[in-house]
Amino acid sequence: MPKRHPLDVVIIGAGVVGAAIAYYAARSGLSVAVVDRGPVAGGTTGAGEGNLLVSDKEAGPELDLALLSAGLWRELAAALPQEIEYEAKGGLVVAPDEASLAALRKFAEGQRTCGVEAVEAGPAELRELEPHLARGPAGGFLYPQDAQVHPAQAAARLLAASGASVHLGEEVTGILTGPAGVRGVRTRGGELLAPAVVNAAGTWGGRIAERAGVTLPVLPRRGFVLVTEPLPRLVRHKVYAADYIADVASGSAALQSSAVVEGTPAGPVLIGATRERVGFDRSLSVEALRRLAAQASALFPVLADARVLRTYHGFRPYLPDHLPAIGADPRLPGLLHACGHEGAGIGLAPATGVLITAALTGTEPPLPLAPFDPARFDPARFDEARSDEGRAS
Repeated sequence: MPKRHPLDVVIIGAGVVGAAIAYYAARSGLSVAVVDRGPVAGGTTGAGEGNLLVSDKEAGPELDLALLSAGLWRELAAALPQEIEYEAKGGLVVAPDEASLAALRKFAEGQRTCGVEAVEAGPAELRELEPHLARGPAGGFLYPQDAQVHPAQAAARLLAASGASVHLGEEVTGILTGPAGVRGVRTRGGELLAPAVVNAAGTWGGRIAERAGVTLPVLPRRGFVLVTEPLPRLVRHKVYAADYIADVASGSAALQSSAVVEGTPAGPVLIGATRERVGFDRSLSVEALRRLAAQASALFPVLADARVLRTYHGFRPYLPDHLPAIGADPRLPGLLHACGHEGAGIGLAPATGVLITAALTGTEPPLPLAPFDPARFDPARFDEARSDEGRAS
């Protein structure tokens, strides 16, 4: 089996998270290879809408990660080609009634303490922001920091700008280890040797972890998107109903849907978002599509007559506590994880790249890594904690 020259790091996954890690790692001076069993953005990234959101995240570690990423995306938009279609369009969260508006107001108060811009809008202001919005909502909040990119283009352009060696169509069949820990990966095309391996395999991150002999309970959470015919710019912002925030935070396996509506530079309107845990079932859900169409039309009645040209779906990499796994795995020296971002991977990719690069180079990260500890789900840790409690009593 051929062995390819030693590298500083091998990244498993050519989605936007893997591409961002390659970009920042290479800029720090590391020699990088990226390997993927499919094409660039062939998994969750290619099935995403390109959301860069702070609006749907409550105060805490994920919001801190999103705010760091928001600034990094602005820098990347200036450095990368226009094909990434970065739009600082802002987000608009709509509350149907006074109770929902009060809950949104409290949610926004917590976000502001972390540096989020959240501007309350009454019914008349909502209509000014979105003239085609349905009448009736009690109000909402404008989030100027929300933005959007073309996810597949963003991944491809980041990867190209990194200068990393890229190995596509090569499935990783094993993690190579030795007395000191990781020493590379084995693929169907040979071995890539490096003292560090980053698991950025998205929804398949749990399977890569298993091949390294560690536990990471990443589960697929399926979601559908509707794409309309090209239309005039009817929707100015990324607009979604307030119940979307609850859906994002929910751990339910059942089908959940809440309208997220946005225009694109090319004209089609994208309509999401559904969530359900059905394994890797790729079958079409007519019920999910029906709900999306109805909810989008309720937000924007003008869309009721628009033709849907296509639908697509993918799988978000879900972890039980809704936080990604980012950083070194203490159970196997040289193994790092960068997966489990669920539906926020595109938005959180740059910050993840910076944090992983800090871990690889031994420099101080811009945010604490403890909340994202990849070993936090290890059953052995819980057994050890219970033993310590027993000895203390």
